[in-house]
Amino acid sequence: MMFESETAARVRIGLTYLWRHGRVPKLTVPTLLTELIQVRKLFDRDPRMPLLADKVTAKAFAASQLGREWVVPLLWSGIELPLQAPVDGPIVVKSRHGCNQNVFVRSGAADWRRARSSSAKWMRGHYGWWLDEWAYAHIPRGLLIEPMIGRDGELPLDYKVFVFGGQATHVQVHLDRERRHRWVLYDRDWHALGSDKSTVARPTALQAMLDAAETLAADFDFVRVDFYQPDEQPLFGEMSFYPGSGLCPIDPPALNEGMGRLWLAAQAKGCIARQLRA
Repeated sequence: MMFESETAARVRIGLTYLWRHGRVPKLTVPTLLTELIQVRKLFDRDPRMPLLADKVTAKAFAASQLGREWVVPLLWSGIELPLQAPVDGPIVVKSRHGCNQNVFVRSGAADWRRARSSSAKWMRGHYGWWLDEWAYAHIPRGLLIEPMIGRDGELPLDYKVFVFGGQATHVQVHLDRERRHRWVLYDRDWHALGSDKSTVARPTALQAMLDAAETLAADFDFVRVDFYQPDEQPLFGEMSFYPGSGLCPIDPPALNEGMGRLWLAAQAKGCIARQLRA
């Protein structure tokens, strides 16, 4: 996949950001988390990012760093779903090369037909191009099947850990993803942030997830690392280098600036470290 010129990308990114945030992003001197994500889309071509954003190869990386008990099993992978489900449900069908591309197959032929129809569309698309997310555009297009985790057919909470310069600082908890999807934000000590005061119990494995996120993100100035905790053992979900593509409003807005400062400090620290090694 060849991306257009930097000028065209700047215009497209600026217009998309304006549409979602109501103002043009500062791409030359960014200060906000959402602006820094746009700058990453424009300039960051770290060859590790496609490997770690790939839902198949990321499993191998997480297993090597954390242990296989942290990884949701890979039941099947390929480029086209067969006519019949290759494993018994309940299962989840996902694309390996995109985000928010999944179908939950609980039972029955109707769920599988829906999975086959949706997955065929994912395979025809070029994920990563339309929002200038370079890493996704360089992942081989493909599909995978995992067992559905959770209890009684309900999806587990999704704990998304923000790691800046190797330190986990915030946890975004996604709730009720199939019906009334929303998220609430906590700091690493489980103090609620933002205007949504939905009470989410502190996960029993919070410290283990924070430590694991820091292990996986150790070599990056910023990455979000996602986990589930359906039982006592936490499970790795994925690594995201463009959370929300930098287009989702952050509540309260001061967090956007605060997270931006953390990212900029991590970048400065990394530059100093590289200079010392040179």
